Amino acid sequence: MEKVTKDTLIGEALMMNMGVAEILMESGMHCVGCPASQGETIEEACMVHGIETDPLIIKINDFLAKN
Repeated sequence: MEKVTKDTLIGEALMMNMGVAEILMESGMHCVGCPASQGETIEEACMVHGIETDPLIIKINDFLAKN
């Protein structure tokens, strides 16, 4: 099973499963389609958007485990 960490790039997470995009957008990251975001880590994106990293990582990994 693939998992994300705080150091996973947004682009890598999206390659694991495009459904991750919906989770990111629901969390307030509406710039998922921006080319610059693809090279940003989940932790960096969370800091920019004022989102707690750990709960988001748990949510993404739960999604990946089910899909």
